[in-house]
Amino acid sequence: MKKSNRRNFLGKGLVATTAAAAAAAKPAAAQDKPEKWTKKVIWRDGKRPEKTPAFSGTVTFGNLVFIAGVGAHFPGDITAHTKHVLDQIEKQLESAGSSMEKVLKANVYLNDLKDWEAMTKEFTGRFGPEPPVRTTIAAAGGIPGNSLVEIDVIAYI
Repeated sequence: MKKSNRRNFLGKGLVATTAAAAAAAKPAAAQDKPEKWTKKVIWRDGKRPEKTPAFSGTVTFGNLVFIAGVGAHFPGDITAHTKHVLDQIEKQLESAGSSMEKVLKANVYLNDLKDWEAMTKEFTGRFGPEPPVRTTIAAAGGIPGNSLVEIDVIAYI
């Protein structure tokens, strides 16, 4: 049976793609990762702590920056806590070469869901005219350190 032109085209494309992939493949040990595709931890004071911490606060990978949950550990209301947390996130983003306008995703954890409206009022506008996607939940059992809010973000550089 004679193959149609479409089958010849698809068959040749598949063979060419498979051959190119096989030629480009190297053993894992021989692959060189460009530096931008390596994990980089950005320490708050610029130095690695003497003792290994439980988690990293800011990590970049490629052109992405991941910031762990930031809380506010001082007496105050939800407005003061939200402002403090967003200010800290902004500093961490800038130290990684990013900004609030480049945040793609924000997760907000509230100690009490009744604070949603006041938190949202403080949150609105901090990320520029195109805010990130956001998930907001009430944290069962509260947030460590008596913070009324904790926020983590993913951004690009």
